[in-house]
Amino acid sequence: MQRDFADHVEAVQRLRRDYAQLPADAPVRLAKPTSNLFRFRDPAATRTLDVSAFTSVLSVDPVERIAEVGGMTTYEDLVAATLEHGLMPLVVPQLRTITLGGAVTGLGIESSSFRNGLPHESVEEIEILTGAGDTVVARRDNEHRELFHGFPNSYGTLGYSLRLRIELEPVKPYVHLRHLRFGSAGEAMDAFARICAEAEYDGERVDFVDGVAFAADELYLTLAAFVDTAPWTSDYTGHDIYYTSIPRYAGTGPGDYLTIHDYLWRWDTDWFWCSRAFGVQHPAIRRFWPRSLKRSDVYRRLVALDRRTDFSRLLAYYRGRPQQEPLIQDIEVAVERGAEFLDFFHAEIGMTPIWMCPLRLREKADTGAGEAHPWPLYPLEQDRLYVNFGFWGMVPMRPGQRRAHHNRLVEEEVSRLGGHKSLYSDVFYEEEEFWRLYNGEGYRRLKGAYDPDGRLLDLYAKCVSSK
Repeated sequence: MQRDFADHVEAVQRLRRDYAQLPADAPVRLAKPTSNLFRFRDPAATRTLDVSAFTSVLSVDPVERIAEVGGMTTYEDLVAATLEHGLMPLVVPQLRTITLGGAVTGLGIESSSFRNGLPHESVEEIEILTGAGDTVVARRDNEHRELFHGFPNSYGTLGYSLRLRIELEPVKPYVHLRHLRFGSAGEAMDAFARICAEAEYDGERVDFVDGVAFAADELYLTLAAFVDTAPWTSDYTGHDIYYTSIPRYAGTGPGDYLTIHDYLWRWDTDWFWCSRAFGVQHPAIRRFWPRSLKRSDVYRRLVALDRRTDFSRLLAYYRGRPQQEPLIQDIEVAVERGAEFLDFFHAEIGMTPIWMCPLRLREKADTGAGEAHPWPLYPLEQDRLYVNFGFWGMVPMRPGQRRAHHNRLVEEEVSRLGGHKSLYSDVFYEEEEFWRLYNGEGYRRLKGAYDPDGRLLDLYAKCVSSK
């Protein structure tokens, strides 16, 4: 649904009044119907802000390839609006109900990230309600440029995005997929480096790259490209499951074909592979599970219910089974360290599958604020290819292991390899280490400028200590 700009201006004024009326010492939370964070908090002590007026696409300009979008708009609604014009956002995160503002302030990634970077890199302008209660428009070249570059990875601790202007790119109706199998992590990482550098494989263009590790000696890279026509299209919203098709199509001549719409949401139907925890991949259950409920937000609500009721933990206890530790994380390391990380992960964690997605920053460091990195709160190096590894599930615990044993092992290994960890899920770093990794000095400068009274939690408090 598209809204008039006059309605947007009125909604901004109303939100500022609502924010000003909140008690100064009350924690603030957005009243949103969905969330893709995995930091489950007790909301009883927080006051909520109604941001339902910022959930719409304001405009799409197919000539300039620009969209003006409310900050709480889901990518599902944004993609629906842009595909009507043969366009898409430069990076579309994997899950339908991720919001544009959430992907910018909390980071996002997908298979176009090896050429288009991260979602915030295609943002031209952000209208932000700051912690001080002001609304500012931040761009790369104006007086709020430091906030513009520091907003990514701030997770709503500096303010909330109300409107964003983003670049779009043209699409074709279909996507052709080729799945390549590799017998070792080293071979797969070398292939990532070559293919992403050339944006080509075996003489054919590559528009999208990601991969899955099913085992230490069974890894697949999926190369995809826009095409005008397709001899057939697969459907992974019904009986068939996308990730199980990857080994089946690997090495076959024609590969696989999806519509552009289905390609963008190929992971959402089964929440990558996590729907199996709810039995949805069992043929007898899948047959009767409605397509409309094969969605990541449905599964996420089931997880939230389990966390509130403690059902699965109690069930394991009464059945005499080992307790399990949730391990829901995304991390990035440089491609040349990727094999080391996978070797560690197979040896110490043992969870599969593992999602793999290459990325390279699109933006150069020219913030006007003396920063060495273009996005200083998540300081990846320029002109360097990274690989994101995503792993989401439960790991059995052994007696005597420390709290969050496996999560802490991952954090320690990522630090050793010079990588970074996304902050959408549980974080266990000590405060000094946290601020070293996420540029505490730069963050505190922004916090002092845009939330001087500390109305919003700081980044460490929100992501680590407010459990």
